[in-house]
Amino acid sequence: MGEVRKLQKKLRQIENLEIKISLKPEERFKISKKEELRCRLAELQLQLCGLQRTPGIREADMKRAGHREDAPEDLPSQAPPSSKILRGHEETRPRLHATQRATGGSAETAWCQRAQNVRAMSQHGRGNSEECPDRDDRGQQPAQEDAALTSLKTCWQKAKFRLRLLEGHNDIITCVLVVDSLVVSGSHDTTVKVWHVPTATEHKNLGGHTGGVTCLSAPPPEYCKKLAWSLSLSDDERFILSGSADCNVKIWALSIGQCVKSLYTFNSVTALCFVPEGDGYIITGSDGGKVQAWSWRTLDNCQSINAHQGAVTSIQSQGPLVFSGSSDGGVSVWKNRCTDRDPLRLLHGWSGQVTGCGGGRLALSPRGDQVLLAYGRAWIKILHWITGTVSKLTNHGSITGVTDCVHQTAGLLIGSCYDVTNGESTLNLFSMPQCHYLASLTWPRAPRMLCFATWTTGSGDHRWVSGGRDLVVWEQLPSSAKQRGDITVKRDIRLELPLESEGDTEDDEETDEHLNDHDDDDDNVGGGDEEYARSADSWLRCILQ
Repeated sequence: MGEVRKLQKKLRQIENLEIKISLKPEERFKISKKEELRCRLAELQLQLCGLQRTPGIREADMKRAGHREDAPEDLPSQAPPSSKILRGHEETRPRLHATQRATGGSAETAWCQRAQNVRAMSQHGRGNSEECPDRDDRGQQPAQEDAALTSLKTCWQKAKFRLRLLEGHNDIITCVLVVDSLVVSGSHDTTVKVWHVPTATEHKNLGGHTGGVTCLSAPPPEYCKKLAWSLSLSDDERFILSGSADCNVKIWALSIGQCVKSLYTFNSVTALCFVPEGDGYIITGSDGGKVQAWSWRTLDNCQSINAHQGAVTSIQSQGPLVFSGSSDGGVSVWKNRCTDRDPLRLLHGWSGQVTGCGGGRLALSPRGDQVLLAYGRAWIKILHWITGTVSKLTNHGSITGVTDCVHQTAGLLIGSCYDVTNGESTLNLFSMPQCHYLASLTWPRAPRMLCFATWTTGSGDHRWVSGGRDLVVWEQLPSSAKQRGDITVKRDIRLELPLESEGDTEDDEETDEHLNDHDDDDDNVGGGDEEYARSADSWLRCILQ
């Protein structure tokens, strides 16, 4: 098990290296060993699986090996190969389904055992003893599932999506946005591109930043009219905001594809949002932890706050509230007072020790008195920002899973998931607000998804766009359509675990031990814990190079 954990740790560090802009020769050499490490890991896990199935092994030994007798086999793929537009993806990634069936550590085994216990408790009518703020804690979940939820699960298990690859960026896509029927993307290649989805073609190429583009936002139409009038543009003009490592926030007019205004922030911009309250405000976050407010009417700086110890990695608004998250795991909640001077007032601030999300890029999505947090681990955290209590939602069946982004749309919670041990990428769907697991969507050789945006058509069909190594548009097909979809729909019972209150559980301790194990080998990919701590935040640091 020790070698398995070391290999998993090395693969996680390699994944963090791969998303950097520039690499040193020694880093390139480490990345070149990824497939070799994955094959070795698969061999070890298969050997472990064979050991578990050998008769005569003591029960204690089987538990230490991560044995699970009644583990269901992975469902065979029922989806056809991806459409021609995605077949050009030449990079091959081994599909280690046997690896998925084999256990990767004792924490995964504990999760599976807990899922069995939950089902057994439900059959006997006993309630869940853990505090689950968003779940029905009466313990009657499987036997008395709501008819609407059952129908929703069935609907998503039959979902069909057509995938379109939007080609044009020559580096990692860091942010995506939907404005009307257009998709807007920002990349490390310093450009902002506007896409026409029906034809999968580039509509506009907005060049002007001298550093990697890190974030995008779009003011509502009523706020666009005010700026359009001052610039003698059409009343229906739409504007977008882009933040960059070059310390600038640029305001672009989509119809003409030009930058009409620019704000210099004196700090590398790592996150931004628009607050549609009063005259409107632009809120920016920097790599140094600073949060700044800018007047939409005058474009003057209204406020600068040293809000976080680490880099600000996400800023979102909800009505008059602004939520900021940082790489040290801290989350702050602000109220906009709609004044020209110091418009943001701090309501609550929770450190990484409270959220348990320190050590990487933190993405957040607010909902009422809760904030959903994705922080590069196998879970989605749910922070009740008024009380500071934290719940944990399983988003991957193994501790080697990585959650990069979390998104809410039309009653759905969507969490991206990437397995560093085999390179498999999926989108996990949960119903809101109870967070019931619905289904997982993927396709062959799906790339890691670092950003996500959604919209719906007039008929109610879903349209999604995901960005990372590739920029992909997901178009939902009618259930009655004869056309076969490009995705595989599957279910993972390990994701059906109920929400659990955050605490020092046995699983958490084992996971922390796994992530912090020292590797004294000469070929250590990360160079020890210190190097691992640096590489864990490389997604953010690489945009500043």
